Amino acid sequence: MTAHADGCLPVVRSVPPGGRTIISLRGGLDFAAAPALRVHLIDVLRRSTDLLILDLSHVTSCDAAGLAVLIGTQRRAGLLSIAVRLAAPSLPVSKALGATGLKRNFTICSDLPGAPAPERHEPAGPTPIPAGAVGGAPARPLGLLAAAVGVT
Repeated sequence: MTAHADGCLPVVRSVPPGGRTIISLRGGLDFAAAPALRVHLIDVLRRSTDLLILDLSHVTSCDAAGLAVLIGTQRRAGLLSIAVRLAAPSLPVSKALGATGLKRNFTICSDLPGAPAPERHEPAGPTPIPAGAVGGAPARPLGLLAAAVGVT
């Protein structure tokens, strides 16, 4: 994020109406930058973009406050039917997302050029029923079933 006297703000690459917005974050995605970044991203979401791409390739550090901004942004975007993608997360961001288990909560693109591409969804085919399944429910070994209902 680009440092300013009053805190850190992201660099906005483009904000076309109804299109996609790419925001490059530079510096620390941390406690010091979180309040200003949160306000800025809420403002971007209010502009009704269809896709918000956060370029995280130049983020030098990431803490819980920075992760909270990412989570909050994704939650707000979802309420507005806006997709959020994290592009090219730096090593500190990747480590923080992985260590907290948040990696699975985001659409993460390994590079910035691939982030604006439409997501590919595999067509849903018929789901095979495993051998031993009853009524379409997969069979479970008794030990797992007992553990699931709290019986020993």
